Amino acid sequence: MEMALYEPGLGYYSGGSRKFGPGGDFITAPELTPLFGQTVSRQLCQIMSASAARILECGAGTGLLAADVLAELDRVGMLPEEYLILELSGELRARQFDTLAEKVPQLAGRVRWIDALPTGFEGVVLANELLDVLPVHLVAWRSEGIFERGVTLDESTALQWADRPARGKVLDSARALDIALPESGEYVSELNLAARAWIASVAERLERGAILLIDYGYPRSEFYLPSRSSGTLLCYYRHHAHAEPLLWPGLNDITAFVDFTAVAEAAFEAGLDVLGYTSQAHFLFNCGLLEILDRRGPRESSDYIRAARAAQRLTTPQEMGELFKVLALGRNIPTNLLGFSRGDRLHAL
Repeated sequence: MEMALYEPGLGYYSGGSRKFGPGGDFITAPELTPLFGQTVSRQLCQIMSASAARILECGAGTGLLAADVLAELDRVGMLPEEYLILELSGELRARQFDTLAEKVPQLAGRVRWIDALPTGFEGVVLANELLDVLPVHLVAWRSEGIFERGVTLDESTALQWADRPARGKVLDSARALDIALPESGEYVSELNLAARAWIASVAERLERGAILLIDYGYPRSEFYLPSRSSGTLLCYYRHHAHAEPLLWPGLNDITAFVDFTAVAEAAFEAGLDVLGYTSQAHFLFNCGLLEILDRRGPRESSDYIRAARAAQRLTTPQEMGELFKVLALGRNIPTNLLGFSRGDRLHAL
C-alpha cells in the first residue's frame, strides 16, 4: 500500500494524475464547498487563542482548505502568524501553491511548505482525510491462527495475495482485539499501525495546542463488528469505489477506515489529552455552520440554495455527516472546545 500510494514517480500521490474534484477520483469536503473551511476556522480560532497563532496542515490536498481557512481568518482578524503545510507529494505541493495564489494571493506569503514535522510546535495541527491513506496491515483471523496478508508475484509476474503467520507488533495488536470468527471461518480487517506511530510522532513535538483530525471511521466497537468480516479497505478510481487494490497500482487511491479508538489510545499513551470526539455533523453545527450559511444572502437566491445543498451533503447521516468523525487531541489547553459542545462521543471510544 505504501508503494502504491507514495513510491516516487510511480505512486498514486507521487504521480501527476488528477486526484481531487470532479475531474479526479473523489471529492473531499473542501472541494465540495468553502463552508467547510469557513466553519472549521471557528474551532481553529479558539485553539490558537489558547495556544499560539500557528497552523500546521498535514496532507493539504488541493490547497482549498488552506485557502478557505486563511480567507475566513482574515475576515475575522485572526490570521495565523504562519501557515505550515507538510506535503510529501511534489505534484500536490505545486497544485496547492497555484490554488493559494489564485484564491488568496494577498495571504499566500504566510504559507510555508515543510518536509518533516517541526521539532517543536505550538498551535493547531490540522489533518483532513489523512489517516485513511496511511498504509495499513491486512490481517486474517482463522481457526489455525492469525495471518498477515501481503502481496507476491505469480509465475507470470502478476500481483497476487499471499498470507504468512503474523508476528511482532502486528500479531500483538491483532491478538489484543480478540476477534470472534464468523461462520465462514475467516475474519479479515486492517490494523493502522502507521496512524498510531504518526500520532506519537506529532505528540512528541506538540508543546501546546491541539491536533484536529477529520476522517471517516468508527470507534473500535463498531470497526470490528462481526458483519464487517471483510474489512474496510477500498479503492477509488474516477469516482467509482472498488475493493481490488491489486488492480491498477499507482492509478487509484487505496484507503481504509480509521479506528478512532486506536488513535485516541496512541495519543493518550503519548501524553496527550483526548479533548473530544463527535460526528462531522455535530462538529460543524456546533461551530456555527448554519450561521455561516446565512451569510450567503436571501434563502431564495441561487447562491444560498447551492450552498445549502452542499451543507446538506456535509451533515446528513446518509452523506458525510455521520460517516465522518472529528477527533481533537491536545496538550496544555482548555478542554471545552467549541466543536464538541454538543454530541460529544468520548464515551464511545
